Amino acid sequence: MGDPRTLYLDLMEKVITNTIYGDPDQAPWGKGTFDPEKRESGLDWPTVAHSMIGAKRLGNLRTLCERAITEGVPGDFIETGVWRGGACILMRAVIAAYGDAARKVICADSFAGLPPPSPDAYPADLNDRHHEFDQLAIPLEQVQDNFRRYELLDEQVVFLKGLFKDTLPGLSAERFAVIRCDGDMYESTIQALEALYPRLSPGGFLIIDDYGAIPACRAAVEDYRTQNGIDAEKHQVDWTGIWWQKPAEAKA
Repeated sequence: MGDPRTLYLDLMEKVITNTIYGDPDQAPWGKGTFDPEKRESGLDWPTVAHSMIGAKRLGNLRTLCERAITEGVPGDFIETGVWRGGACILMRAVIAAYGDAARKVICADSFAGLPPPSPDAYPADLNDRHHEFDQLAIPLEQVQDNFRRYELLDEQVVFLKGLFKDTLPGLSAERFAVIRCDGDMYESTIQALEALYPRLSPGGFLIIDDYGAIPACRAAVEDYRTQNGIDAEKHQVDWTGIWWQKPAEAKA
């Protein structure tokens, strides 16, 4: 048995991914059944679970949020692309578990699914089909209700509704300790990096969800790193997720 904080956050991970009841996969290519190995690695689209990123990536998010708090990295936590809100709910749970009354969790999403690709501006997104899947369009009110179910909907949770190109530049005065990018597309990823990475505190953590799964996302990450001279070591979480820590002397 662990301490109460550990037990609480362990349980939060299990509930958010719903490995407890094992709801079936609703992905168009799925078999409509619960597969614990797929849920562990985020390879399915759960029917009712509040996150599809899988237990490994959710555990990594928790670890980095805890490190940001215990290592005294200043700034809020933000996710770009929240789906049902599970990752953001875990961020808020970590803040609650540590009794941090100052940090906020910012949930940035269109709350209407992904936009159609703009291949003229972002050629890497040519033929992207994410906008065709209604399963990815979760209304703001549903995400807020999901927070409420955990008793974690309060003034430390901020919802930023709209396309990233319209909403994220308005955060220019913010500082962040953890940034989690889950925008799938080149456009969504590069816009999040351009708007937010300069606001990431030295010692803060940048997480990319789709680096291994979607070539366009990986291209956006590598383009941004190259253009800004970022050589921080990338750490692999699972088959698709990566993260790195912003160096203390980082200029970008």
